[in-house]
Amino acid sequence: MLRVLTGALLAAAVIVGVVAYARQLAAGLQVTGLSREAPWGLYVAQLTFTVGIAASSVMVVLPYYLHDDSDFARLIMLGEVVSICAVLSAMLFVFVDMGQPARVFNVLLHPAPGSLMFWDLLALSGYLVQNLILWRGALACAAGGTTRPAWHRALAVSSIPWAIAIHTVTALLYAGLSARPAWLTAIVAPRFLASAFASGPALLVLVAVLLRRATGFDVGRPALGKLMTIVAYALSIHLLLSLLELFTSAYGGDPGHAAHLAAVLWGGLAPFTWAGWILGGGALVVLLVPRARRHDGLVAIACVATVAAVWFEKGFSFIVGGFVPSPFGTVPRYWPTWPEISITAGVYGVGLLLALGMGQVTVAAVNKGAHAPCTR
Repeated sequence: MLRVLTGALLAAAVIVGVVAYARQLAAGLQVTGLSREAPWGLYVAQLTFTVGIAASSVMVVLPYYLHDDSDFARLIMLGEVVSICAVLSAMLFVFVDMGQPARVFNVLLHPAPGSLMFWDLLALSGYLVQNLILWRGALACAAGGTTRPAWHRALAVSSIPWAIAIHTVTALLYAGLSARPAWLTAIVAPRFLASAFASGPALLVLVAVLLRRATGFDVGRPALGKLMTIVAYALSIHLLLSLLELFTSAYGGDPGHAAHLAAVLWGGLAPFTWAGWILGGGALVVLLVPRARRHDGLVAIACVATVAAVWFEKGFSFIVGGFVPSPFGTVPRYWPTWPEISITAGVYGVGLLLALGMGQVTVAAVNKGAHAPCTR
């Protein structure tokens, strides 16, 4: 019953999103809160966030395939499902942000090697195909209890640098813009990767805990413990890099950084920034306490707080705050409109509906082959 209700709510979100997108398609991006001074907003913020979630599966693939850690055997398939749904959502956010569908095809039909958006779409497409092949192969392997072919392991290993590349290219979309002081720093890519390796595995832990409660599908306590350790370390690095950026902006005294700092700490974006830091710090405390990590309820709360912290700080504050100050020294005003919010909800609805379907298939395949385990 709960599954049907969840599916109905997600389907409703998709329908509302399609209606809102039809309005945007007819009237143009004027129905959004975007402007010449703030040309990127909620859509690109979600692109940045979902690419990070997609890249995070490397934290499961790496120990399983390179270090032969069998504890991650069941988490591998869940990681691939999360990556597929996240990267598809990211590509849909690119689609809706470009305004007209023909512009997306122009990027592919008329490639411009000097355009980072071209490389970003290429990287996302390749990563999506890789994960679809890996997931399909893992399904057949799990259901039949067969041995994975050699090419399957080779493809999985090749996906590790590819996962790092998709988020690095996304970071370079911002880091190369000299007119935006807040983004013009070499630390953007490391910040993105650290936040991805915190939020993605946290989401995976949350999914695993919920599946165990709802379906009895258990990835094993050792795997969850190791994944929580990864989340704790990555979250620590993410918070440290954020504080280093704060020090550079505050102590350096550069006018551009000072204006940006005022906007994200004391201006309209302050609630997002502070919420990100507070939630991240609270989650880190829980994940570092061994007794708390043994409590599923606290772990779930910490994982939700981690994902929310990254969304607040990286998925909105970083993008919108990056346009302060404008090249003219002004403070652009941006706030998402209802069409933007509806379309964003619709895109997430598509991703979550796909995750529900793929998750159900994955659990069924693993349970079917429970007495004939798949081997590498």
